[in-house]
Amino acid sequence: MIKVKVGKDIISIIGHANYDEYGKDIVCAAVSSVVITSIEGISSIDNKAIDINEKNNELNIIINKHDDITNKLISNMLKCLKEISSKYPKNIKIINKEE
Repeated sequence: MIKVKVGKDIISIIGHANYDEYGKDIVCAAVSSVVITSIEGISSIDNKAIDINEKNNELNIIINKHDDITNKLISNMLKCLKEISSKYPKNIKIINKEE
């Protein structure tokens, strides 16, 4: 299962969806696509707004700036991930660490 842990200044994504075998997993592909597109969008506007750390099957997005554009792109990414989670609840879980 993919776990997306959401905090105020950090979003951690860890795991594998296990929907299908590696390389054929549509849930992993969807999550990767949404996350990479969001990261690239933010970085193309302001390359200091976020930092990315990837290690041991975990991706951490550190939010350095909470400006309007960064917040909207992060919010859109989380909406898309929640939509994927609603369709594949056994494969991706969103955990809000601030609740």
